[in-house]
Amino acid sequence: MYRPKTRPEPWILAGGTVLQDNTMQRSDLYLEDGCVADAPASNARLYDATGLWLLPGIVDVHGDGFERILMPRPGVTFSLPLALAEADRQMITNGITTAFHGLTISWEPGLRSRKAAGDFVNALAMAQDTLACDTRINFRWETFALEAVDEVLKWIDRLPGSILSINDHTTINLCEPAGSRKIGRMAERTGLSPENCLKELARMAERAGEVPDALTRLATAARALGVSMLAHDEPSAEIRTAHRALGISASEFPMTEETAAAARAAGEHVVFGAPNVLRGGSQNNAVDAGPAMASGLGSVLSSDYFYPSLILAPFQLVDQAGMEFADAWPFVSRHPAEVAGLVDRGSLAPGLRGDVIALCPETRRVRAVFVAGRRRLVLD
Repeated sequence: MYRPKTRPEPWILAGGTVLQDNTMQRSDLYLEDGCVADAPASNARLYDATGLWLLPGIVDVHGDGFERILMPRPGVTFSLPLALAEADRQMITNGITTAFHGLTISWEPGLRSRKAAGDFVNALAMAQDTLACDTRINFRWETFALEAVDEVLKWIDRLPGSILSINDHTTINLCEPAGSRKIGRMAERTGLSPENCLKELARMAERAGEVPDALTRLATAARALGVSMLAHDEPSAEIRTAHRALGISASEFPMTEETAAAARAAGEHVVFGAPNVLRGGSQNNAVDAGPAMASGLGSVLSSDYFYPSLILAPFQLVDQAGMEFADAWPFVSRHPAEVAGLVDRGSLAPGLRGDVIALCPETRRVRAVFVAGRRRLVLD
């Protein structure tokens, strides 16, 4: 059972339609001591939820939209406290009550450097108690960032509840031409020319033989710490099998349907980007997330680079794929909580955290948000 650090006031969310036990049913919802309760407290405040849907708060296991807030244009950066506060506002407004910022730790200079990652960890540690959203980190370790392994483990120890993703953008980007979109984005965030980006990629690729030992060392240590691990952009079912042997139990943005199918056949979660659903396809010509989610190849949606996508994607699956809403919403609530190892949230059951979204089904806009039983947003 979830227990908050300090006791919030109790609430009765009255007259709404509650997503509970995989069904939508008209019912009051009670919050007490930061949790969903099975009866109202005598001193509870009233929130009129008439005509609204009461849904479990969104859990976002991979969101790097903060990078666009921190660096909205090449070479233009804002302070980390300001960027964290603005990301928090955007996430809460869009119903995200638990967020894992996708913090890349790379060998690159600039936005994704080890120093930038360390500065981000420090800033979040100082700001966490001021943020409305329960904000954590998805440490996205680039497999060629060989010298960063010990730092990543120290950061994970400093910020309990973090998760870890394994990424290899070095090998993928090595074959890109200087004029490609991927190399252009790399140039923007590093401050290097496209030509120098390719030179650095080639230089790092020479250390490919060191990667397996570093990956095994990091995964073994993270597993011993009980950290949930994901693998990003897996290209094949064989790579999924190898990652599974290391205790990496979720596939994040698999590049092929065969990879996703292999993960699902093993009972593992598969994460796709909600923007992929909204746009009707992958920007990287990978798996089309909409049909994948509807067919069961995917089980989790993340905001990726666009926070509003998470609250809208389940509706699109209802509208275009004919899914039932009660079946689509767990893609953004219960299932990502399972990926992150969070057993205290993701559903509206007595004893679980009181993370609740009050949503207007006609406009599909958030009207109120409760995080751990505290009202963090109300729009009248």
